[in-house]
Amino acid sequence: MTGRVVLVVGASSGIGLASATAFAARGDHLVLVSRSADALAAAATACRAAGPGEVDVIADDIADPAAAKRIVSRVLDRHHRVDVVVHTATVMGYGTVEEMPADVFTTIVDTAVHGTLHLARAVLPVMRRNRKGTFIGVNSLLGSVTVPRMGAYATAKWGQRAVLRTLQQETRDAPGVNVCIVSPGSINTPIYYQAANYTGRGARPPWPVLAPERVAAAVVRLADHPRGNVSVPVGPGNPLIITGFRLLPFLYDRIVAPLFRLAALTSDREQPSTGNVNKPVPAEERVHGRWPEPAPGSDPARQGTRGEQGLQD
Repeated sequence: MTGRVVLVVGASSGIGLASATAFAARGDHLVLVSRSADALAAAATACRAAGPGEVDVIADDIADPAAAKRIVSRVLDRHHRVDVVVHTATVMGYGTVEEMPADVFTTIVDTAVHGTLHLARAVLPVMRRNRKGTFIGVNSLLGSVTVPRMGAYATAKWGQRAVLRTLQQETRDAPGVNVCIVSPGSINTPIYYQAANYTGRGARPPWPVLAPERVAAAVVRLADHPRGNVSVPVGPGNPLIITGFRLLPFLYDRIVAPLFRLAALTSDREQPSTGNVNKPVPAEERVHGRWPEPAPGSDPARQGTRGEQGLQD
């Protein structure tokens, strides 16, 4: 069998689906994982149309502590190896720490932190035995800063980032095994519209909005040329925002709340909702979100701001 065996967790939507189709176009063999069997079927069809490699699907929930072992066992039974793992599965929620139900907050954190933990514990020993393999975790700009009314997601991504950075240090004794981190900013994926929401207003990706193909391109580059000691940012504003958060906290804290209300919330009224935190919403599973489509004939993977096709992790 030629081509790499690539396991994509969170493959039915957004960055995960964009990454899966990018690997398919390279001729790699894919195993796609998501909670929604219906959305996985559509994702598999898109991947088969993109490239000649084999495409398998596994409907499972990485937040289940036992799921990671089931998933990796099925990959090994079918393909006898795993070369690349891309972990994009995540859920998001809007609301203050005080107003968001504790169980919703906990599930958002568990999906990112414990999902990453269990998947790494299941697959890294396999890579160690084979003396090669790349584990790519898709984190977020919010793994480095905090934003009011996004405390659950920031907690999830800070914790996930800590797990991934620790794994980078702990795999230094295995030169062929790489743990990589991608940290996107605002990406045009359905996650914003599927999120739990307790703000009373609709949510949207804040400008500048990038296409998910931009993140997928970074993921594929890391699979080709792993960088195990850094977090690769995707988004022109990320370094500036992180610098302001770290070096000018008094200014950052003054402006972040009004900017969030202006850029990330709409004027639409919404009732409190758990979104897709507890169960998937297959009708919203796709590569791109609702951000304006690009001009006909343009390449969404090359565009960087308003007018792109594309959403985030």
